[in-house]
Parts: sequence; structure tokens; C-alpha cells
Amino acid sequence: MTEERKGFFGRLVEGLQKTRDNIISGMDSIFSGFTDIDEDFYEELEETLIMGDLGIQTTMSVMEDLRRKVKELHIKEPSQCKQLLMDSLKRQMDLGENAYRFENRRSVVLVIGVNGVGKTTSVGKLAGQLKDQGKRVVLAAADTFRAAAIEQLTEWAHRAGVEIIAQSEGSDPAAVVYDAVAAAKSRNADVLICDTAGRLHNKKNLMEELKKIDRIITREYPDAYRETLVVLDGTTGQNALAQARQFMEVADVTGIILTKLDGTAKGGIAVAIQSELGIPVKYIGIGEKIDDLQKFDADSFINALFA
Repeated sequence: MTEERKGFFGRLVEGLQKTRDNIISGMDSIFSGFTDIDEDFYEELEETLIMGDLGIQTTMSVMEDLRRKVKELHIKEPSQCKQLLMDSLKRQMDLGENAYRFENRRSVVLVIGVNGVGKTTSVGKLAGQLKDQGKRVVLAAADTFRAAAIEQLTEWAHRAGVEIIAQSEGSDPAAVVYDAVAAAKSRNADVLICDTAGRLHNKKNLMEELKKIDRIITREYPDAYRETLVVLDGTTGQNALAQARQFMEVADVTGIILTKLDGTAKGGIAVAIQSELGIPVKYIGIGEKIDDLQKFDADSFINALFA
């Protein structure tokens, strides 16, 4: 593990303290308090997982897996179930080989999310990381709905040392994307990241806006690999899951950026999102610094959760 990863893992362990207090302390008392693996044991474990924001569907899947493994391996001691549970959760959250394919292709990344979830900040951090990898990055300030988003993204572009294409507040987002695509092509950019609006309170407008953007990218940049990331606030628990479902109705979502995991008791939602929606959590955020957004790693996350 690199120094950077070690540092991030330490901050992740720290950030998940409230989630650990919420879920794991209850589990540990179950693992140590029961002498037999019986229905009462399973029911207590199940209830603790559901209360920890893992969601009913995820919990049922994990519990089914645990019961099967206990039977197969002839496990008798409740304490031995902890590692089995951790392994099952890691399997639920496995990203597969192609999660970050966009990094190595000429690509357009659309980032959507409601105000206040850390969307524009996440775009800036992602741009900075890709720049550090030697990629040429162009940003499109296509969230023209609020002036602060354009100013904020401009600041991040300067900080990350990448180019930004922006117009004034209230401009047509599709027109901004059109200009950004032209700039990305002429400057031979590796990745174009578009900060788009996420007005879920007016889903019809949002859907039309995203369709228009999609048509422009398809027509003007047909060879570009497409990635659509939804930014969700980890502190909102099950509400984040509901939000993700709504965004899936208006966009072809390929991944989740889960922010504000530091200091939340609802970190278990990371497991629920992946398991229940079939969409991987690709990045997690645990702070304000540029390196506080990192690629999601199931092993590190579950280990930090159970640390």
C-alpha cells in the first residue's frame, strides 16, 4: 500500500468511527455474546445490519450467504462468523475489472447530483487526480443553474491546473457542453468532465436537459467513451439510495461518488447502493482536500468499517 493509500486508509478508519459505533459495536456484542449459531443469533445480526443503513435487500443477501457458508464450513462458533460476514460484504461490493475504463480512453464524464452533495468539489478533485496521472483534462461548467457552481468550478480548475469552458449563469448547458467538446477535441484532451445540474425537484426539465447534452456528445464526439457519475451525500443514508434511484430514471448512471463519509453514522449505505442498485460506488470522499476523494476499494472500506 502506498503512503498516499495508507494515509487515506487512516483517515477512512477515522471517518467511519460513527458508522462503526452504530453498526460494529452492536455486531461485536452479538459475536461475543452468543454461544450458539441459532435463529436468535441470525435475527440479532440481521437487525443490526438493517439499522446500520445496509438496507433490507442487501442484508437478506448477506445473511443468506452467511447461513450457507456456516453450513458448508461446519462453523460452530459465533465469533468465527465475523470474517465470513466481512468476506460476504466485500463480494457484494466488488467493482470488477472495468470500473475505471474511462481513464484509459478518450472519454466524456458527466457528473450529476443535487445541490449541497459536493458535486462541483468532486469534479474538481477528480480533475486534479487525472491531471496528476498525466492526463489532459478539460472541464465544462454546464451547471449554469447557479452562479456559485461556475465560480467554484473555475477555482477548482485553477487549483488543479486544467482548462475550463464556461459561460454566464443561465446559459444553455448544452451550449456549454458543445463548446467544451470542441475544445476537448481541438486540444486533444484525454478526459472531458462536465459538471451538470441535478434539479430533481423538476425531473422533466432535468431529463430534457440531459437528453440534449447526450445528443450533442453523441453527434459531435461519437468516439468518446461515456461515463455518468452521480454524487450522493453519505450522511443522508437511505435518502441517498432514493436519490440514486431517481437519477437512474433520467440518466444512464454508470457509477456513484459517495461524499462526506467522514463523521457519518450512515456509512453502511455504501454497501446498500452497490448491492441494491447494481451500480458501483467508484469514488468515496472523506474531506475537503484534493486527495480526500479516492477510488473505492472494497477491501479497504470493509476493513476500515470493522477496524
